[in-house]
Amino acid sequence: MFEAFSIGPFIIWTRIVFLLLGAWLSLEFFLRLAQSAHLSLQPFRDRALLFLIAFLLGGRLFSLLAEYRVYLRDPLRSIVVWDGNFSFLGGMIGVGVVLYLVARAHRTTFLQWLDILTPAASFGLAFDWLGKFTSGQAYGRPTDMFWGVTYEAIDVRYVVPVQPVQIFYAVFFAALTFVLLIVRKRAQRAGAETLVGIVFASVGTFFLEYLRGDFAPPVFATQLDFAVLALLFVSLGLFAAVELRLSHMKTYVYEGMLVVVVLLYLWLRFMLHLPTIELRFSQFLAILCLLAVVVYVIVHRRKYPYL
Repeated sequence: MFEAFSIGPFIIWTRIVFLLLGAWLSLEFFLRLAQSAHLSLQPFRDRALLFLIAFLLGGRLFSLLAEYRVYLRDPLRSIVVWDGNFSFLGGMIGVGVVLYLVARAHRTTFLQWLDILTPAASFGLAFDWLGKFTSGQAYGRPTDMFWGVTYEAIDVRYVVPVQPVQIFYAVFFAALTFVLLIVRKRAQRAGAETLVGIVFASVGTFFLEYLRGDFAPPVFATQLDFAVLALLFVSLGLFAAVELRLSHMKTYVYEGMLVVVVLLYLWLRFMLHLPTIELRFSQFLAILCLLAVVVYVIVHRRKYPYL
């Protein structure tokens, strides 16, 4: 693997090169899409430093969570930011949080910005996964297929050929970016790019994660958990759709009943002996993201029928 190269006395890590390249190109892509959508870029000029801090903090935080075992053994390592451990997706989530706050103060909705952020993030993730491939991060499971790759790195626990899952991810997100541009040209309502992008990204992530061979925090869930989770998001969507028609007392009653039902299920869950499914934490997050975005887009379209 072409993990690093030297320029004079300096060692340049290819992971960092791809990460910076992806961040720069996705930013340019984001700004061009915003201009074509006639969205004001003034918030970015006024709060450029805030967006940069959100990107850096989000990326670092998510990378620490993904490899929490390493940082629990050596907590001081978490402040060594030059180790190259950074999550591009976490950085984009940080940007999305700031966008949500900015959109509330301007004449745009958060979903309009999400339609811009989604293809830009997909484009940047393609470069991010290429960088992970060169550095041996997020490597795959052992394979006998001809496309298997062998790493000679201390962080890779396999000495046999493994799945080049990083390449699969890079190709997937590059193709998704192209699909989102087509959707953008044909979309007539806000949320089309976000809905298509998140649905495809969540489904693709769920299945591609089965090819991963590195450590990830496990999540054990049952089929009933997924059913209850889906019903929870549906109930939240129904509540958001009729929220303006409810009095304050009915709103508090509804929220209280929802909390009681969730707590009751969590208490009963430990008494139920149901077969469990082991998922990677990223797979569980993909399911949550899929449900949340579908509900959010439907509620947004009901609230803003002319967007």
